[in-house]
Amino acid sequence: MDITVEICCGGYEDALQAAKGGAERVELNTGLYMGGLTPCTGTLKLVKKDTDLKVISMVRPRGGGFCYTDAEFRSMLQDATELLEAGSDGIVYGFLKADGSIDKDRTGEMTRLIHSYGKTAVFHRALDCVGASDTAMEELISLNVDRALTSGGRKTAWEGRDRIKQLQEKFGSMIQILAGSGINEENAGKFVNETGVRQIHSSCKSWRKDATAKGRDVSYAYVEGAYSSMFEIVSEQKTRKLLMALKDKTTAVEFRDAPL
Repeated sequence: MDITVEICCGGYEDALQAAKGGAERVELNTGLYMGGLTPCTGTLKLVKKDTDLKVISMVRPRGGGFCYTDAEFRSMLQDATELLEAGSDGIVYGFLKADGSIDKDRTGEMTRLIHSYGKTAVFHRALDCVGASDTAMEELISLNVDRALTSGGRKTAWEGRDRIKQLQEKFGSMIQILAGSGINEENAGKFVNETGVRQIHSSCKSWRKDATAKGRDVSYAYVEGAYSSMFEIVSEQKTRKLLMALKDKTTAVEFRDAPL
């Protein structure tokens, strides 16, 4: 069984670490502390220039939900167009209505735009806000979405693994199921074996200190406690360990070799 590992990256340096760790694909963002926002095209171009990674670019103009104004939607279409023109291998996005249901009109329009470039359309974890329901999955399939990122409607994919297994069994032949949130080197092998998914999404996160996160009377920290002077980064070592854990714990899994 071939397994694709996608690493969630917050920028160019994260992507370099993911590539060194042996990843084949990344989700490129900025603002990961807000759940991931649209990256710059300059960052995308550097990643494509300096790595062999497949890059799926986030299109999300703000945090705080997925029900957008007309102006926000226009900006998202423009951002997606520019990212696709700059070489993105796909776009990850999500649109909900105020009642929490899938916004089929906007999802369809974005999907058609992405497909006009021959690239991959991925609906992100906005799906989990509607519980990754059968109805939502059927709607995404009817709109020709290629892939759905989900934790099975739960806080983590591990907690939602029974639902993810159901999604894979029922819909896996019609849409790619990408399982994400809380998957790491310790649980990935068991998770894949239990659910049957062939794609997993992981942050492989570590932390790096920046002494300038705080001044005497001001703070730009976005976490508290021991990590208050730190920011999150992708770990090359954790990426490699995740890939090796999957090799060790799954049957006939094939990966691109990680550099030593």
